Amino acid sequence: MNKNDWTRTQRYQSYDQWSPKYKNDLKQQVATSAWRLGYHVQPVTGLLNDPNGFSYYDGKWQLFYQAYPFGPVHGLKSWYHVTSDNLIDWQNEGLKLMPTGDYDSHGVYSGSALPYKDRLFLAYTGNVRNQDWHRHSYQLGAFMDQNGTIEKISEPLLANPPIGYTEEFRDPQIIPYQDGYLMVIGAQDKSEVGQVLTYFSEDLLHWDLCGELHFTNEKLGFMVECPNLLLFDQGALLLFCPQGMDPAICNYQNIYPNTYVTAAGYSLKDNALRQPSEIKNLDEGFDVYATQGFMAPDGRCLTISWVGLPEIDYPTDNEGWAHCLSQVKECVIKDGHLYQNPVAEMKALRQGAGTPLSLSHKEFTPDKNQYEVLLEFEAGSTGEVHLFADEENSGFSLSFDSLRGKIQLDRGQTGICFAEEYGTTRSFSIEPGAVNLRIFVDHSLVEIFINDGAQTATARVFPLEGQKKCQITCEQNFTGNYWPLRDMTTNKG
Repeated sequence: MNKNDWTRTQRYQSYDQWSPKYKNDLKQQVATSAWRLGYHVQPVTGLLNDPNGFSYYDGKWQLFYQAYPFGPVHGLKSWYHVTSDNLIDWQNEGLKLMPTGDYDSHGVYSGSALPYKDRLFLAYTGNVRNQDWHRHSYQLGAFMDQNGTIEKISEPLLANPPIGYTEEFRDPQIIPYQDGYLMVIGAQDKSEVGQVLTYFSEDLLHWDLCGELHFTNEKLGFMVECPNLLLFDQGALLLFCPQGMDPAICNYQNIYPNTYVTAAGYSLKDNALRQPSEIKNLDEGFDVYATQGFMAPDGRCLTISWVGLPEIDYPTDNEGWAHCLSQVKECVIKDGHLYQNPVAEMKALRQGAGTPLSLSHKEFTPDKNQYEVLLEFEAGSTGEVHLFADEENSGFSLSFDSLRGKIQLDRGQTGICFAEEYGTTRSFSIEPGAVNLRIFVDHSLVEIFINDGAQTATARVFPLEGQKKCQITCEQNFTGNYWPLRDMTTNKG
């Protein structure tokens, strides 16, 4: 079915109305895609978007994502569940949190999770529409036990937005704080300006409004989605998606940005971040959105992102599936700057000892577009890294000028172009000097970590058959290594 042919009735019909034949045919169609990923979480069928409930419980890493399994469109959403022992091999556990109640009849929307006694507490937004299709948002709770059984809390945690705010009120993140719990949630005030609100609770069930979180004087567009507040020894990190924010505040080209602020800490008394930074892009690439993080029991701050954007068509839409999640990253704040790097566990995907790269060995053609490249360029170097290149060297390019501190990405020559109205290039500044790049390629996804994670850049790309070569163009000396990466182990779901 063409994406544009979907009617509202089809998108919101109950899950049991879809025939086994339709579901099986869709699964077979998806399986033929050349752009399926080897080591990233992706939908079995249909649409994946926001990561939810990222947590550690019952001896495993727990992760959910917002899902619509019947096509590459936004419809009646549920939460799909995956688990892992090591943050890289994710097992499909199936649809888990379903739109079956009066308070989530038109979709289980985004939220978070944290262990509570012997169960995992889930907080999420329930979407309800009336006959005139007007939205009402409920903030809801549920418990999952060690058998994966879900028990929804009968009454909403929050039945209405606070006075002065619209029904655009969603994505609760709940974290332990002092002797209770803090909820951070995205909102829109009556003047249609985006806000981040906070609530406090002693028992997870009864919540008191603290008010608007103070961290900037800038206008945050018309809506803030997916706010996450992360508190750790080095300070505080606020992740958020300010839809419609003026690009003059924080330069971005994507339809909506994923941004962050670092701070010295958080004060509940003032409901404010202490010494907040300016607003910055979380990722300098094309497709990162709705990033979710949590403080893991081992002390790490871990994040994962939806690699996709709202209201954008992607080439896999024609194949019955859409989008994926990023790899898991570890976040650290040093001297007020955010560093994002692959978790250490990612090295376990490497196959073999690695193939050295240098000025005398500066290209390779892998068996498949599933590998990692590590490159070190000396200060003053300029050059290009071509990925997904063909014999004419068309493909994805990363151009760098370490003297002036500039990087440009260009995906305009990589197979199937899309989202061209938002540009096919991204340009950004880096610190002048030596440059190191750690690049991950996974069939239709590129993730780039620059200068030990000082910046990241992520892109979906859809190469044609034969676009596999990697070539480094640089007149100065450089060193590097290349590793094929194995598939993550998973059941098919």
